Amino acid sequence: MKRRQFLRAAGLGVAAASVAKPALAQSMPDLKWRCTASWPKSLDVLYGAAEVFAKAVAEATDNKFQIQTLAAGEVASGVQALDAVVSGTVEMAHTASYYYVGKDPTFAFGTAVPFGLNSRMQNAWQFFGGGMELMNEFYKKHGIYAIPCGNTGCQMGGWFRKQVRQPADLNGLKMRIGGYAGKVLEKLGVVPQQIASAGIHAALENGGIDAAQWVGPYDDEKLGLVMVAPYYYYPGWWDGGAMLHNFINLDKWNALTPAYQSIVRTCSEKANAWMQARYDAENPAALRRLLAAGVKLQPFSPAILDASLKAALDLYREVAATNADFKKVLDAMVAFRGDQYLWWQVAEFSYDSFMIRNRSRM
Repeated sequence: MKRRQFLRAAGLGVAAASVAKPALAQSMPDLKWRCTASWPKSLDVLYGAAEVFAKAVAEATDNKFQIQTLAAGEVASGVQALDAVVSGTVEMAHTASYYYVGKDPTFAFGTAVPFGLNSRMQNAWQFFGGGMELMNEFYKKHGIYAIPCGNTGCQMGGWFRKQVRQPADLNGLKMRIGGYAGKVLEKLGVVPQQIASAGIHAALENGGIDAAQWVGPYDDEKLGLVMVAPYYYYPGWWDGGAMLHNFINLDKWNALTPAYQSIVRTCSEKANAWMQARYDAENPAALRRLLAAGVKLQPFSPAILDASLKAALDLYREVAATNADFKKVLDAMVAFRGDQYLWWQVAEFSYDSFMIRNRSRM
């Protein structure tokens, strides 16, 4: 009797397996994509996030979905990654949305805008405040679907060959700076320059530029800028929480099975958390090394910050008056930021302020 029951159960198991395997195979087809990154391999956190993402996708699919990561310059320059995705040269890119403000200033909100959200607020807005839906509504017009995939946290204000104390000191200053910040700084007389990371050191050394902003201590140390521009300013008010994205060709995204779409989302979120944690772990030691090398750490003066805020608000009003997409996202972000700071000033800021003041006692 027991033998007959066992054989019957075994038969059912074989039958179930014969159904499950084709279903699994159908939802997990073999697929190979290419992902162009906007970073060189030497920037191991920025480029590393793309690698973490691709590795996670491969592991989650038993190597059925493989994504080859390509550094900036291999198939597209760092600021042409979007074009490579839209044209179909590659299926996706790991990039910064604000690199493409020349196409439409609304792209800036995907990464960071001057005096915008910090990194935790960015995550909250994107995942629970409607930010991702708003941005993908906009990105759809450009043929892409986007998923957050990394954040640098608040960046530094950059390297300067001479001190800047008042807004007048910025007038005529040639500065390597990306994103939407250049538009704001133009109102203060700065002459923005677009220079890839590999060329920043030489441009500062030969006087081609007077200042340069990249990311923060860990990445900036790799560029050796302390040797040619000793003044290191903070904070990077234009990059309060610079978020990166996976930009995916919209047709390729829509062609993915629901299972693969879910895996891509989940693995993007893994890389998103990985990058922020890695920068938070690496930046303190890097800053100590830079200080030991002779960097002169300087805060932007209240006068410069106030003038920069006024310039940013003026620019937002000007652009919002003629760009409906920009206005729609700006209004949503500003409302969300207001609620966030209502909460942050109660607990987060109070706790951190106390701990910073008493750090030496711990």
